[in-house]
Amino acid sequence: MKIYWLAFLFLVGMFSSSSATQSTITEAESYACMGDDKSRRQTEQEALTNAKRKAAEFALTYIKSETTVKDMMLEKDIIKAYANATVQVIEEKEKSWFKDPSAGDCFRVKIKAEVIPDKKIMQLLAQNKAVTEDPSAPLSVQLWASKKEYKQGEKMQIYLRGNKPFYARVVYKNMAGNILQLLPNPYRPSNYFNGGTTYAIPSGEDKFELEVSPPFGAENIIVYASTAQIGDLEIAATSGVYEIKTKASDVGNRTRGVQIKGAAASGAGTAQKIEAAEFAEAEAIIKTTK
Repeated sequence: MKIYWLAFLFLVGMFSSSSATQSTITEAESYACMGDDKSRRQTEQEALTNAKRKAAEFALTYIKSETTVKDMMLEKDIIKAYANATVQVIEEKEKSWFKDPSAGDCFRVKIKAEVIPDKKIMQLLAQNKAVTEDPSAPLSVQLWASKKEYKQGEKMQIYLRGNKPFYARVVYKNMAGNILQLLPNPYRPSNYFNGGTTYAIPSGEDKFELEVSPPFGAENIIVYASTAQIGDLEIAATSGVYEIKTKASDVGNRTRGVQIKGAAASGAGTAQKIEAAEFAEAEAIIKTTK
């Protein structure tokens, strides 16, 4: 099998990434009631806004409980980044109208959301090994190759590493428009990786090589990683890897369908169940030439 490949990934590595993000995925539920001053549409929007706010609060509580890096300033920066996070809805899991005896018509919504910390702060933190290598810091994943540009016939070796145990999917998009899943693959089916360990792609288990061939140009690789099991895609085995059948625009969201883990946290004097999973994505581009 011939494919042409990649550059670096996430926070640190041999080459800088074209884009990289960290986030926390969680679920939240909220409701709102109409009253005399709101339409049904406004009530639905208020319930969704409340749920997004709760998702951001849950993620901040989770990060506070999970982050224990030795450098207190770094820890404060991480918390600050999450305090200024944005929220994107991945899925509206439930939504319904109901009648409240005292408040009248009300709308309830439950969402799965991605809470994305302040990117500028996280980009600065990405330059510090105390964050990218410390298992008590938020999930950080690195993916790198030996050089930025490869010529026809050259074979590439890629390396993958995370700061803590994680699940991952390595996706390759070539100039022909094909989307391939390099990991996991039919011969290396596990998508679980230990933290602090460097993995090679391909390795002895794999039955493919990454050899540069036409058409040439800018190739890109995306790595999706999470502390929880990631969502499934529609795939078909081909030449030692998987061809992704899922629509390209849906790959990211489907992968973010993680199986969220639960953690106990306390707030305002009461126990609160915080369900969250750390998530990391990075895209890198490499040039291939004749």
